[in-house]
Amino acid sequence: MDHSAPHHTVSPRVLAVSEPELIDALSQVAGDLLAVRMRQGHHRVMIGVCGAPGAGKSTVAAALAQSLSQQGHSAVVFPMDGFHLAQSQLAALGLTSVKGAPATFDAHGFVALLRRVHGATHPVYAPVFHRDLEESFAADLCIPPTTQVVIVEGNYLLLDEEPWAHVRDILDATWALCLPQEVRQERLIARHTAYGKEPVAARAWALGSDEVNAELINQSVRRADLLVEVAPPDHY
Repeated sequence: MDHSAPHHTVSPRVLAVSEPELIDALSQVAGDLLAVRMRQGHHRVMIGVCGAPGAGKSTVAAALAQSLSQQGHSAVVFPMDGFHLAQSQLAALGLTSVKGAPATFDAHGFVALLRRVHGATHPVYAPVFHRDLEESFAADLCIPPTTQVVIVEGNYLLLDEEPWAHVRDILDATWALCLPQEVRQERLIARHTAYGKEPVAARAWALGSDEVNAELINQSVRRADLLVEVAPPDHY
């Protein structure tokens, strides 16, 4: 695979699934992708899981990794959030108020580490973002060389602008999670509140800065391989 230039796709396939059946469905797709990669002589498949804030990327990625591990496939979640710029850098750049926007990540570093992970035969270490501290810890995640499935999750895996545009070409498959907007926003407000924001501030952030980012992300999902339309329990 040529990782030097962005890769564009036709319209994504659509998988409409109820939330209780989501992980089983995605596990099947991931297992099939891994089988194809192994038949091609590769030892690893890298799957990107993207979506707007509150779409459930982290939850789905963790549950998928657990499901695959239970099936005998070694799987690791590699979150894009580890590449958040430090609070000190955001302050220096005047970006604190828009934390979470594309410009507030070390995108070049993220792309470079993805390239290393794709064919690595040695352990690769990655940073991890700690939401309770609003900071990332370097080398907090280890991706062993025996890892068969790397689940890369984050907001901007499908942006068609430099340097993000290269991410799509590095990954073997990309999935975009889509929830009904009102459900996604309600869950996002609840998450902000759980991590210490006052309810009014949580709603303002979710419907303000987060929603600006959501609109940008939603415009990028046309580049996904698979559009996963998730129906929560009260929507089917």
